[in-house]
Amino acid sequence: MFKAFLIKYAEIGIKGKNRYIFEDALIRQMQYVLKEVEGKFRVSKEQGRIYVQTEGEFDYDETVDALKRVFGIALICPVVIRDDEGFDKLAEDVLEYVDHVYPDKNKTFKVHVRRAKKTYPGSSMEMNADLGGKILDAYPEMSVDVHKPDIMLSVEIREKIYIYSESIPGPGGMPIGTNGKAMLLLSGGIDSPVAGYMIAKRGVKIDAVYFHAPPYTSERAKQKVVDLAKLVARYSGPINLHVVNFTDIQLYIYDKCPHEELTIIMRRYMMKIAEEIGKKTNCLGLITGESIGQVASQTVQSLAATNEVCTMPVFRPVIGFDKQEIVDISQKINTYETSIQPYEDCCTIFVAKHPVTKPNLNMIKKSEKKLEETINEQI
Repeated sequence: MFKAFLIKYAEIGIKGKNRYIFEDALIRQMQYVLKEVEGKFRVSKEQGRIYVQTEGEFDYDETVDALKRVFGIALICPVVIRDDEGFDKLAEDVLEYVDHVYPDKNKTFKVHVRRAKKTYPGSSMEMNADLGGKILDAYPEMSVDVHKPDIMLSVEIREKIYIYSESIPGPGGMPIGTNGKAMLLLSGGIDSPVAGYMIAKRGVKIDAVYFHAPPYTSERAKQKVVDLAKLVARYSGPINLHVVNFTDIQLYIYDKCPHEELTIIMRRYMMKIAEEIGKKTNCLGLITGESIGQVASQTVQSLAATNEVCTMPVFRPVIGFDKQEIVDISQKINTYETSIQPYEDCCTIFVAKHPVTKPNLNMIKKSEKKLEETINEQI
């Protein structure tokens, strides 16, 4: 029965004169995700509404699953579209809809008519009552409940008639590309893919950087990160993943710096490198999956020491989350099972036995200065 979907958005509706920019970005992302779905689709914007219309056979479940990954969509409503042939034909179409969609008629309902076409005879209130009466006559086991109905039957009268009752939740947020671009420091853990997802949900286009340390980290560890990037890209759109060979830097730090400072100094170099790549790729900020107190490098003092090397803003969307809250989101976006695969990243390989939790920034800078002097001497 369903050959089209009405797409409803939330925040975009308050954007005033710029709303069309957000609508167009939303349409582009919908077209992008629907390329992977079996069938032909046409996404259109008509009278303040966005519709997905299908041509021929298509996979209903795959279509809904794809649209549920598009940031900016609040609700996905499978809709029946009919020509306007007068009230009697409209009533027939509504009865057919109810009969097809709800084989079990032992339900309460409410009719909500919206007359965008003001020349249509009768007011919305009158049509609510008339259509409700038709339904009660045809299906006496049904009853009206205007407060908490089982079925909210919506009828929109425009140039055509639109009938729908189901509203499938979308992910919300803002359309990708409407809020700039940022660089995600992507590891093989649980947190960073979630951080990328959450920032992308606010309309930010993301690229990613991964620090690889062969032979201490395997090719399988790198493939794990590639797989995570692909999973996040199902929501964020295409991600350019920059792989940085970090082995030499880590070995120098390990040999020349106090071991309790290893993690902080490594993180500072990662942030410096990520920022340089970000500047070259038009990124406006960095994204990390850090959460306060989760590990030694994520105390407030450690985060402050890490931040000190950056000129770009650093976005940490899971900063106040418990681990279980992050895990819940990772399971929701299907990154969890990949994240827990037992392939170590470079941070876990070179972790200190007793890392400093309250680093002294002056001491950190002295260690880095000695390190750079040693490197310059060898060069």
